[in-house]
Amino acid sequence: MGWSIIDIETFLAVLDAGSISGAAARADLSKSVVSKRISDFEASLGVPLFTRHAGRITPTDSAFALAERLRPALAELIAATESVAGPEVELRGRLAIAAPMSFGIRHLGPVIAGFARAHPGLEIVLEYDDQLTDLGRSGFDAGLRIGHLKDSTLMARRLCEDPRALVASPDYLAMHGPLNDPADLPRHEVIGYLNARLGEIWPFGSGVPLPRSGRIAANNGEAMRDLAIGGLGLALLPLFIVHDALREGRLIRVLPELPQEPLPVSVVWPPVRPMPRKVRLFIDHLANAFAETPPWQEGLQS
Repeated sequence: MGWSIIDIETFLAVLDAGSISGAAARADLSKSVVSKRISDFEASLGVPLFTRHAGRITPTDSAFALAERLRPALAELIAATESVAGPEVELRGRLAIAAPMSFGIRHLGPVIAGFARAHPGLEIVLEYDDQLTDLGRSGFDAGLRIGHLKDSTLMARRLCEDPRALVASPDYLAMHGPLNDPADLPRHEVIGYLNARLGEIWPFGSGVPLPRSGRIAANNGEAMRDLAIGGLGLALLPLFIVHDALREGRLIRVLPELPQEPLPVSVVWPPVRPMPRKVRLFIDHLANAFAETPPWQEGLQS
């Protein structure tokens, strides 16, 4: 029994969606059609790609290994056909993007909406999550990263930089006293970030003492911002999360004169060669969108 490009695309779609039903819904097909394609593909290979139990499927190690080799091969095939068709041909297929929750919701949506309007033949899947996603294994074409990139096989392009702000509410400062000297930091409590210790993200250098850990922590920047607005402690957050609260006076930036290294905002993508045209155009679109000073920084940078 042979296999086809459609079988490969269906296999990757199921792997990306995490279920037969999810892949079927994205492709506007019945679950039975997708299920049969997967079964036929497995039969042609003589290797199980998914385990089935109680209506759920789980990829096998063979599935992940196969996908790692198929994705660049499929990208090469698509690139070859695109090179013959020419750049004027409308983009087709699926573009999957992963981004951090707060940045995505607050600042990325309109940028992606513009890209979607420019390419109406392209299916776009956008997933927001503050946890780092394995782009290649999860089937994403590109992702946004906030902060310094760790050693990785991913390709990257820096879009802009964003300073962090140490903030507190007027009520908190009225109750605990003004904070005008870094030496006063240890007597103040800070709202914790569950995804990283404060010392790991402290941008002001080892010579500036840390506030003490408070009784409250959260795993999302906007939640931390709201807790700070509620007067529950200091919060260290990117400017893109707190800019509106600063402008409205709900938060005050403390010690704004402290020098710091700002957070890079980057787009990353798996090192598929050649780069799919849809990914290249999307990256260029992001770079153009953030080429100027981001609007949330205007009038607020120290």
